[in-house]
Amino acid sequence: MREELLSADIDPASDEAAVEGGLRPRSLQEFVGQSELKGHLRVMLEAARRRGQPADHFLFAGPPGLGKTTLAHIVATEMQAELHVTSGPALERAGDLAAILTKLEPGDVLFIDEIHRLARAVEEVLYPAMEDFELDIVLGKGPAARSIRLELPGFTLVGATTRTGLITGPLRDRFGLTARLDYYEADDLQAIVTRAAKILEVEMDAEGAREIARRSRGTPRIGNRLLRQVRDFAQVERSGIVDGNVARDGLTFFGVDGLGLDKPSREILSALCHRFGGGPVGLKTLSISVSEPEDTVEYVYEPFLIQQGLLLRTPQGRVATAAAYVHLGEAPPREAGAEDSTSLFDDVPTD
Repeated sequence: MREELLSADIDPASDEAAVEGGLRPRSLQEFVGQSELKGHLRVMLEAARRRGQPADHFLFAGPPGLGKTTLAHIVATEMQAELHVTSGPALERAGDLAAILTKLEPGDVLFIDEIHRLARAVEEVLYPAMEDFELDIVLGKGPAARSIRLELPGFTLVGATTRTGLITGPLRDRFGLTARLDYYEADDLQAIVTRAAKILEVEMDAEGAREIARRSRGTPRIGNRLLRQVRDFAQVERSGIVDGNVARDGLTFFGVDGLGLDKPSREILSALCHRFGGGPVGLKTLSISVSEPEDTVEYVYEPFLIQQGLLLRTPQGRVATAAAYVHLGEAPPREAGAEDSTSLFDDVPTD
């Protein structure tokens, strides 16, 4: 069975793994950031509770680490329902999805991560299940095949995707709410890091939290990871207290620069600026030069580089901006044609 059953409530444990698992917010009130989306969810979930019905289906889109899975857990918690977790690649056949759907109880929440990777045959089974809470099953093959329809209990489907454009229109239209999660502001990230530090029992001041948040690339998952790295650095190399200086030293030790770029991100910029003269260069060539898969370069590293104005996507390929050279500590090259500032009319004789 490819399904993973997770309780909507998380019991704290004494070991470190359980404590770090508790970093995930369990309610809308604890969830920081994404204020507009939180408002929409609050209204829709409260309305469903008052009607005594399952909540509508939700589709959350956005880069990795922004809280799509966390919101699925929150939907289940707010509805006091059991959460069933699976992923698009795990559902290889229609029977895989049918096995999960037939075990749902009324009001349960089914979370499908990377839903854009569902096979077409599986997606076809999902349509009547989402819309009419019915499941069509074909028995037998050839002329003797027959179709039966099973009634399903009312449930809520929560889908998560990093590539909204790959989701077919019929599937996208069956969601009651489609929302895109944005990168987080520094203040929200600081609040997230401060909360995580309390859970992990890390002694940290506001300056330390601010420094970690500033280098988290707008992503809570990265912020929590950097916090754990700085915590380890503080315990081994310092007194254990995370202040601004310790946070800066720890992040530098782990290869995270002042903008939040890690080693792979800087290698992409360096390859683009040094090996390819600033571009343009194709994605495939760039990914080979840094030994990273194309999808990883395009969907993990490039979005933040583009947001920070360090890289451009053009029809001809990827291009480094002047800011990329400055960030690497180099003077940006002069634009083509800048060396020759002679006017076309300089040689025209005057009367």
